[in-house]
Amino acid sequence: MSKLVLTGFVSLDGVHQAPGGPQEDTRDGFAQGGWTVPYGDDDFGRFVDEVFRRVGAFLLGRRTYEIFASYWPKVTDPGDPVASRLNGLPKYVASASLTGPGWSGTTVLRGDLAEEVTALKEKTEGELQVHGSGALARSLLDLGLVDTVHLLTFPVVLGAGRRLFAEGTAPAAFRHTGGLITSTGVSIQSYDLAGSPEYGSYDLPGNA
Repeated sequence: MSKLVLTGFVSLDGVHQAPGGPQEDTRDGFAQGGWTVPYGDDDFGRFVDEVFRRVGAFLLGRRTYEIFASYWPKVTDPGDPVASRLNGLPKYVASASLTGPGWSGTTVLRGDLAEEVTALKEKTEGELQVHGSGALARSLLDLGLVDTVHLLTFPVVLGAGRRLFAEGTAPAAFRHTGGLITSTGVSIQSYDLAGSPEYGSYDLPGNA
């Protein structure tokens, strides 16, 4: 069985909306798209390349799929580790509204999400990777289907925008498995799901 791996870009205040360009996602009047671009460097590039080398298939939400499909099929360099895998490997889109996807290798998932994703994990060789896809990511977290999270936190506060871990996300605990800080200050941290949160108190005996 493959691991389901979520890679998410967030600002210091948790925003994940439109990291890659001004017109990527302007919902709710969001006008700060492209906020990750100034922080791209060799460290960031190496990490992304390493992630894509482990992929066996992609699981995407409709919006992220349409953003990717408008760009990556135009990148035809076989040596590009991102484009070659996005264009050549299976892509699964969880959507009730997407019809007639034109990107080669795309399958639309319309059934029960837990059942569909569990079946994908069982048959996929290599990682089943989710990139972006905030609403889908939250659903997968709520279902306990995410095995690993790569969380890339960029040193910028946006003050508005959609959050990756929005209010109402199911509580979960994670175990830190590694990380690095890029030359531009991006914190790249990896976590494996470790079950439910544990709780305690800092109250000292006799202070009650």
